[in-house]
Amino acid sequence: MRRSTVERRLRDNSRRLQLLRDELGITAEQMTQLGEEAEDARIRAMVSETSLAQREHSDAERHAAALARHRAGVEAEIERLERDQDTLLDQLGAT
Repeated sequence: MRRSTVERRLRDNSRRLQLLRDELGITAEQMTQLGEEAEDARIRAMVSETSLAQREHSDAERHAAALARHRAGVEAEIERLERDQDTLLDQLGAT
């Protein structure tokens, strides 16, 4: 692969990694908030024993689980891009 192509791919990869790391930070903040809301909803559901409180708790748990899946996807994409970056750097060093 040509050096200019490798350098371009490295720049693109670096930009994408930065965006994903920013997104991961935001997701961590959101998970903290959602975790607290889910815990509050759980306690309200236990205390009130109403179907509405139980539904709110279930909804909060579902949202927290969805966000956790999103975070795992972002982390996996970061790992993949870091591996790609290592490969590109090796290619750059070989040229």
